[in-house]
Amino acid sequence: MKASILLIAAALLLSACSKSIDGSRYLDDPPTFDLYTFFDGEVKAWGIVQDRSGDLLQRFEVDIDGSVADGVLTLDETFAYSLGEGVEKRIWTIRETAEGTYEGMADDIAGPATGTAYGNAVYWRYEMDLPVGDSEYRVAFKDWIWAFDDRTIVNRSYIQKFGLVMAEVTLFMQKQG
Repeated sequence: MKASILLIAAALLLSACSKSIDGSRYLDDPPTFDLYTFFDGEVKAWGIVQDRSGDLLQRFEVDIDGSVADGVLTLDETFAYSLGEGVEKRIWTIRETAEGTYEGMADDIAGPATGTAYGNAVYWRYEMDLPVGDSEYRVAFKDWIWAFDDRTIVNRSYIQKFGLVMAEVTLFMQKQG
C-alpha cells in the first residue's frame, strides 16, 4: 500500500514537471497559421536554448529554404551558432495526413514527427538522439508554434527526458521577400 502511494505521488510529481498546453484555446485566434503557406519560400529564424536553470546554452540563426511539391513541404535548414554548437544542416519532409494532422521526417529525427494544427497554432512533437559532449541522449521535443501575423511566428520547444523538461528553445521566424 505504501509503495502504491509513493508510486502515485511520483507519477503526479513527474506529470507536473511537463508542459501541457490546451491547443483548442487557439482554434479561433487570428491569424490562422498555415504551415505550407508560411514555409513556402525563404524564412529566417533566430533562437536560443536555455537549460532548466535558465542559463543560455546556445544562440543561433537558421536560414530555411522551403518548397511545396506534390503535397510535400520540404524545409532545407542551415544553422549558424554564435554561442554553443549543434546541427549544421537538417532537411525536413512534411506531409499532411488524411486525418488533417502532419507527419514529418528528417535524418536526425527518430521516427516520424507528428503535428496538429489548432487555428493560430501548431503542436509538433518528435524524438531525437541529442549529442551532449561525448554522449548522446534520446529526448522528446514538444514544440508549440504560434503565428503573430502572416510573416512572423514564434516556436517554443520543451526538450524532455523521462517526462522532465531539461531545456527550452525559443525561436522567432520571419518570412523573407
